[in-house]
Amino acid sequence: MKKSFIFSFALVVATLYSHCQIDSIESVNIDEITITGTRNETETRNLPVTISIINQEKLQEENNQNIIPVVSQNVPGVFVTDRGILGYGVSTNSSGSIKIRGIGGMANMLVLIDGLPQYAGLYGHPIADVYQTMMAERVEVLRGPASMIYGSNAMGGVMNIVTRKMQMNGMHTHINYQMGSYGTLETSVVNRFRQNKFFSVVGLNFGSTNGHRDNMDFNQYSTFVKLGYDISDYWQLNADVNVSHFNSDNPGEVNNPIFDNVMHVTRGAAAINLTNNYAKSSGAVRVFYNWGHHKINNGYYIGESPQTSWYKHNDLMGGASIYESFYLFEGNTITIGADYQIFGGRAWNELMSNGKQTTIIDTNQSEVAGYVDVRQNLFSWLILDAGVRVDNHSQAGTQIIPQGGFTLLFPKNLEIRGIVGKGFRNPTIREMYMYRPANSELKAEELMNYELSFKQRLLGDRLRYALNVFYLKASNLIETAMISGKPLNINTGEIENWGIEGEISYSPCTQLRFNTNYSFLNMKNPILAAPEHKLYIGGNYKFYRFSIVTGMQYIGGLSTQVTPIEIKEDFILWNANVDFQLSKEIHLFAKIDNILNQEYEINYGFPMPKTTLMVGVRISN
Repeated sequence: MKKSFIFSFALVVATLYSHCQIDSIESVNIDEITITGTRNETETRNLPVTISIINQEKLQEENNQNIIPVVSQNVPGVFVTDRGILGYGVSTNSSGSIKIRGIGGMANMLVLIDGLPQYAGLYGHPIADVYQTMMAERVEVLRGPASMIYGSNAMGGVMNIVTRKMQMNGMHTHINYQMGSYGTLETSVVNRFRQNKFFSVVGLNFGSTNGHRDNMDFNQYSTFVKLGYDISDYWQLNADVNVSHFNSDNPGEVNNPIFDNVMHVTRGAAAINLTNNYAKSSGAVRVFYNWGHHKINNGYYIGESPQTSWYKHNDLMGGASIYESFYLFEGNTITIGADYQIFGGRAWNELMSNGKQTTIIDTNQSEVAGYVDVRQNLFSWLILDAGVRVDNHSQAGTQIIPQGGFTLLFPKNLEIRGIVGKGFRNPTIREMYMYRPANSELKAEELMNYELSFKQRLLGDRLRYALNVFYLKASNLIETAMISGKPLNINTGEIENWGIEGEISYSPCTQLRFNTNYSFLNMKNPILAAPEHKLYIGGNYKFYRFSIVTGMQYIGGLSTQVTPIEIKEDFILWNANVDFQLSKEIHLFAKIDNILNQEYEINYGFPMPKTTLMVGVRISN
């Protein structure tokens, strides 16, 4: 099967290449700009960290309403667990777990929206379902610890969603409507408007599916609103709010079904941002507040009685961030910043019969930090970067987080960079206070990361490649052990990983683009949902009014279970999107996932859908 697939895919690629008009090649040399590695807009070539950027064009051509599948497919070293055609859920170590280089899954991988942290205040983990494509201008993924800038939870890396703006006067509306297998429907509407100094972005999204298994229904409503005003040439003010509600059913493992396991989850995030940009300085003051309400029936297994209580919680996570970068003399940048966060909430059980409540936890914790980062260009070929963060958690104490790196710039756009950095993750309220293994004496998890990378652009920027090697070691990981005959969370776990990651993109002509990425992860001990091999090979071909986006992903050595015995999965997925431009404003499209009808699992006991088909229309004006 694998050999026949590779042959078929190679044949498609060769056919597309044969129709490429070589004389239409255009050379464009453009540096990528990032804000994730340093808070302010900076060329990626000036930073020692490893960052992958997914732009708006890539997000749209995949026709996915959620950001996560696009990131998982296009960024090496990143893997997200899934169990259905639509919807992730919030289960611990289950669907929606995001890992970078084997680190993540709960609270040690951080998702940001415009540089501000997003996670559930009681549990500390991101909620994959709320990250909608409609809100994103681009997505930046920093692989490796980013705790020096972003603090706790950025131990494995960060995914920063940069929200949309409107730069020019006028109005643009984008509508995406699609339907297909298993009664699945997805639709989104985004309107962007600008009149002189004022702009707005408003988005609405709806998705639903019957699921590919019984009792696997999912539906979701989301909205995003952003308002902005240019106070002057140097100061800008904007505010945004994102609210999402989803309902999901979990049928459990095929050999151990669960009944009535339903979730009703509402998540929200709001922020106000005041930014400045002068010739000698730039920075921002940001205030944010995230909230959530979860109502969950934990269900019952064969031989058990139905639940008599709902699990409910209201969580919060908010704070402020202030930073300023100063450009004091040629080639020098000094960034000084401070962060404050408060998080927590109340969880309770509520009897279904009469509404009587029993409190599980009702508490808040806080974190305050300051940091400084210094970057200096020496000569024309060497850039040095060093920073330190001092971070204090109200329960776990103080952490000192250093980071240092270099970038060497050579002729022919060759860049070599290296970095050494520390990451950490404070214990969550759940781990310290909720449920029987809880331990209020837990300390922070810690990680050291060492990395060397190479990057080059050739052929007038039509060919790009990047290669990096890394070694990381994590200690004090929070695990549940039997102490005096009772389960207890303690700082006892360790992870030691090393790996290789590579990316290549090539555009032989304007109609054709290839991109591939590969990651190899060597783990001293097996880690759930962290594949040893992850390979993606894709292409984008445009011919008159037609465009085809197709890609193959190989996952090898994926542990779907590590105890009591390790179970591994290997599989190949081939997906394709075909788009026809009916008019200037209207595109018709069809997308097919798992063309080869593969049988595979990402979560143990949850077989994934076989071939699925979605057809739709995209309208833009």
